[in-house]
Amino acid sequence: MGGVRELAASFVVPGPCGVAVRDRLGHLTSQDEMVLRAVGEHQGALASRDLKARCADGLEHSADTWAARKRDLTPLSSSRIAGAIAKATHDQWALARRGQAAHIQTLEAGINMLRHRLSLPIGKRGTKRAAGSYRSKGEWFHKSRRLAALEARHAAVVADRQAGRVRVVRGGRRLLNTRHHLAEARLTEEQWRQRWEAERWFIAADGESGKRFGKETIRVTPHGEVSIRLPAPIAHLANTQHGRYVLTARIAFAHRGAEWADRIEANRAVAYRIHLDTGRGRWYLTASWQRPAVRTIPLEAACARGVIGVDTNADHFAAYRLDRHGNPIGDPRRFGFDLSGTAGHRDAQIRHALTQLIHWAVRVGVAAIGIEDLDFTTEKTREKHGRHKRFRQLISGIPTGRLKARLVSMAAEHGLSIVAVDPAYTSRWGAQHWQKPLTTP
Repeated sequence: MGGVRELAASFVVPGPCGVAVRDRLGHLTSQDEMVLRAVGEHQGALASRDLKARCADGLEHSADTWAARKRDLTPLSSSRIAGAIAKATHDQWALARRGQAAHIQTLEAGINMLRHRLSLPIGKRGTKRAAGSYRSKGEWFHKSRRLAALEARHAAVVADRQAGRVRVVRGGRRLLNTRHHLAEARLTEEQWRQRWEAERWFIAADGESGKRFGKETIRVTPHGEVSIRLPAPIAHLANTQHGRYVLTARIAFAHRGAEWADRIEANRAVAYRIHLDTGRGRWYLTASWQRPAVRTIPLEAACARGVIGVDTNADHFAAYRLDRHGNPIGDPRRFGFDLSGTAGHRDAQIRHALTQLIHWAVRVGVAAIGIEDLDFTTEKTREKHGRHKRFRQLISGIPTGRLKARLVSMAAEHGLSIVAVDPAYTSRWGAQHWQKPLTTP
């Protein structure tokens, strides 16, 4: 195994810093739904206007422009609503900038790979460390055309970034493109329109420590009563004093309800968001709050009682219990999942497999789970594995980012630490040292 690179040091992954819980707003009257739709449409229009102003500011954004945007929104809503809209707009613009930077990196990786392969003689075979050339003159020609297209696309994106321009859609670009593919999405135009409008509504409020029950704009009492401070233009719809509207629905968070109640009774900040699931015709309220940062334990302490080593595959987790020296104990375990179907189905499969893994770790008494710090960003490019479509689909189907986030948050609830390990050469090392003893009767 000569010529290998130096492995990155393993580390304990920091725990989650936020919590979000959701409950259904059931038994709403027609008046309640009418008021929620009016609030969502009005504040959604303000959010769209503010996003347009923020995108026009570009790189010239400053505290003064933020204050000016908030002043323009305040007469049409309230100071708190204007602040929430301005913050949400800024976060959306920043997210678009990060996505733009990631897109530039992807284009640069593809361009560099194309240039490398085009520079080689036609028919030259690749190695494990570097891709080879193209098989024919025709393929070489088509790839040279693709290189020119990627370079033009890269130049356009870089110009946008330098000018501070972003491409952002309130409601989501994917849903916007669905309008042109209604048959494939099994939607009628009316159904799509309802979903599009609901995604562009804005019924949200940030938390405020020190205020009654942690928030003024959207307030939820310990008994589950939900009330909304209406914007000035529709304040006439209020059914109680101070321009507030009280919903007939009652909230009772089944998950983390006690933790939520402790926060609002202490008047600590809790953020709320109300949204409509048009597919089910149900309204939901999501409560979220921040947790204080918890210092991670040292790596030696996490591994003192052994760990569960996890290998991530396309359709299952392969897990083995290891002692503090890294030697296996007992038999390996397999936790399968199916990543076909809808996004909700895939997410449920990942949660189920992780739940089984965590419960096993708790039963055997370890304090940590070791998992590969996977990142297939460079491997997913079609320029490197253009002919190996099934391989590209395989590595693209492994939800590395979602897997890490899910595992960290779920393990923290059971007092388990997550140790991230450099995945380099694990297959070669396993084939040399572990494959024979693990496959022998």
